[in-house]
Amino acid sequence: MQKVEHIGIAVKDLAVSIPLFETLLNTVCYKQEFVDSEKVTTAFFVKGETKIELLQSTEPGGVIAKYIEKRGEGIHHIAFEVKDIEAEISRLSSQGFQVLNEVPKPGADNKIICFLHPKSTNGVLIELCQTVIPGR
Repeated sequence: MQKVEHIGIAVKDLAVSIPLFETLLNTVCYKQEFVDSEKVTTAFFVKGETKIELLQSTEPGGVIAKYIEKRGEGIHHIAFEVKDIEAEISRLSSQGFQVLNEVPKPGADNKIICFLHPKSTNGVLIELCQTVIPGR
């Protein structure tokens, strides 16, 4: 793993949360994106080398909607950038970590992603993400 790529925060309403985080972080939201594989709309901010990703469910029964219903708004996951996601999936699986999706799937911000189950990571949902190079 190279670095913390972003921290994901589950929110009920991006229209309310984007201005709040723009004020809090003293920076503008640089990108909003719909991620079909996760049924969310995301909004990104950057501070230093780390990004903050706000996630709003696009479906009442979506993963983020269920998370908010159970736990309320707040930190949803921590994402780590990796050079070779398939190698990391293999390495972590062999070390006993429970991988939620063995095959990387499209994520936001030009990434392919997979998640590690919180049961195997001390209660923290971990996302691995690798930047997709256009044309490859």
